[in-house]
Amino acid sequence: MTETSSPASPPAASPSPDVTPFEHIAGDRSKGLLLLCDHASNALPARYGSLGLPDSEFRRHIAYDIGVRDLTLKLAQAFDAPALMTTYSRLLIDPNRGEDDPTLVMRLSDGAVVPGNAAHDAAERAHRLATYHRPYHDAITAEIDAAIADGHPPAILSIHSYTAVWRGVPRPWHAGVLWDRDPRFAVPLLEGLKEDPGLVVGDNEPYDGALKNDCMYRHGTVRGLAHALLEVRQDLIADPAGVAAWAERLVPVLARILASGEALNEIRHYGSRCD
Repeated sequence: MTETSSPASPPAASPSPDVTPFEHIAGDRSKGLLLLCDHASNALPARYGSLGLPDSEFRRHIAYDIGVRDLTLKLAQAFDAPALMTTYSRLLIDPNRGEDDPTLVMRLSDGAVVPGNAAHDAAERAHRLATYHRPYHDAITAEIDAAIADGHPPAILSIHSYTAVWRGVPRPWHAGVLWDRDPRFAVPLLEGLKEDPGLVVGDNEPYDGALKNDCMYRHGTVRGLAHALLEVRQDLIADPAGVAAWAERLVPVLARILASGEALNEIRHYGSRCD
């Protein structure tokens, strides 16, 4: 685990010799907010080299969510909120997928064959789960347990980004909010973002928020914690100016939601559309 308050942004590419499973940003649990960043890094442990891919692939969305680490850090600082972020590329193993998900370790990602994953077997899959995937989720569980023990069940916000064009089709949304059945965080976040007439905001676009055993299902839905997954278009947060602009936009919206009432920080079960 890495404990830090203001770490530097990840390099644009290249494997890292010492990749630990997650970063933990300490914060005030009484604020009632926990920030997660599942795809924060494009780094790989040295034993995996580059998984047989050219460096250019690690600059793409297939390796990580561009801009999200810096945005998560800015929000954590603004609210003095705890945050947990991965320190390895989603090409190694995807922490936003359940352990039985067929896309957990991608052999082909947006047209790129991943040679280092093509022949991975059950033993290698088990190693990646035990060494990288589970420690991140165990850390989230521990943070939630500690917050609940302190009397502050947290609302969870997971920060992601997506490509502006997918399979040749431009995506019209500037951002999207993904959610399942629990409306406490997602609906006011949608409403707050839509107050800006210059934004096109997707409601469960460009993806659907109901995914069995993904990060939000596991830590939000199952545990009865208010949660939302925010997707920001990558070209809008690809540089420091874009990150700063989106942090400035999000802070007042999130502050209003957090101040809206106790229901956001109560344990309530709404079920799931994917059950």
